[in-house]
This record gives sequence, structure tokens and C-alpha cells, in this order.
Amino acid sequence: MTRFALLPLLFALAGLAPLHAQDAPPPGASSAPATPRPWQSLDPAQQEVLAPLRGHWNDMSPRKQQHMLKRAEHWVTLPPDRREEIRQRIARWQAMTPQERDRARENMHKFHRLPPAQRERLHEAYEQFQHMPPDQRERLLRQWRSQTIEQRLHGLDHPPGPPAPRPPPRRPPDH
Repeated sequence: MTRFALLPLLFALAGLAPLHAQDAPPPGASSAPATPRPWQSLDPAQQEVLAPLRGHWNDMSPRKQQHMLKRAEHWVTLPPDRREEIRQRIARWQAMTPQERDRARENMHKFHRLPPAQRERLHEAYEQFQHMPPDQRERLLRQWRSQTIEQRLHGLDHPPGPPAPRPPPRRPPDH
């Protein structure tokens, strides 16, 4: 099952995609306001959504404030389950050490440099992984962790074919 060689990379990417998007300047950022918006100038709905940023809001650049306000507008349109998923991803990111964050960013950059066909294969493998029973996922992760980088890469370059057909069950002989 070496075709899942880069699953942890994919996990990191899946967990960090929304956070990475927040680091990028928003489209049309050149029209960002030139002056900062004090926390007190935000309406109560904006303050509620942006509450985790309250302590640093006034220290943020106007461009970053504008970007976060746009993210807050989008946030209120999301269904509750999607919001919870994003909250969990943010919590995982915040729990990472600086070295883990650096490694996650590096992995994300590597993923984006892959050829489109390889990225698609990784996406498909991730989807298959998500639909596996938990015990099977854990077995695959243990196997992946035991492999060398060469074995992992070989699995990507030479994915296994379809599973071999199972032989029919043996029937007891008729007497």
C-alpha cells in the first residue's frame, strides 16, 4: 500500500489550506485602506467573529485588517459544520511548534510544485483514505511511518494495480 506514501503531507495541506490563504494578500489588495481601523470601530457582529484577534487587532497592518474583515464576512456564510472544521484546523495549527509549522509550509510548497497528475493522484488517495475504517487507516499510517523516504517515493511512482481477485471460498467435498 505504498501509494499512500505522501498521506501525512496531504493531511498537513488539508489542515493548512485555509490558514495559508489567510497569509496571502487578498485579490485587489492595492485598494486596502491606508489607515488602521481601531477595534472599537468594528460593529458588534464583526467583533464577535474576530474576537480571537482582539488582542492584536490594533497592531495589525491596515491591509491585514481589511483581509481579516473579508474573511469574517465569508465566515458568517459558512454552514456550522464547516466552521467547526476550520476551528479545529486552526487549533491544530496553533498547537504546532514553529518547526512543525515550517515543515508544514515546506510540504505545502512541495505539493503545489508537483505535476497536476501527481497532485490528483494524491487527492484521490486522500479521499480513499478518508473512507477507510479507522483501524485500516491506522495500519496504513504505521506502515507509512516504517518506510524510508525512498520506499515512499517508489510507491508514488509505481502505484499498485487493482487488488488481485479473491479465490472463491472452498466448499467441503460432497460425500
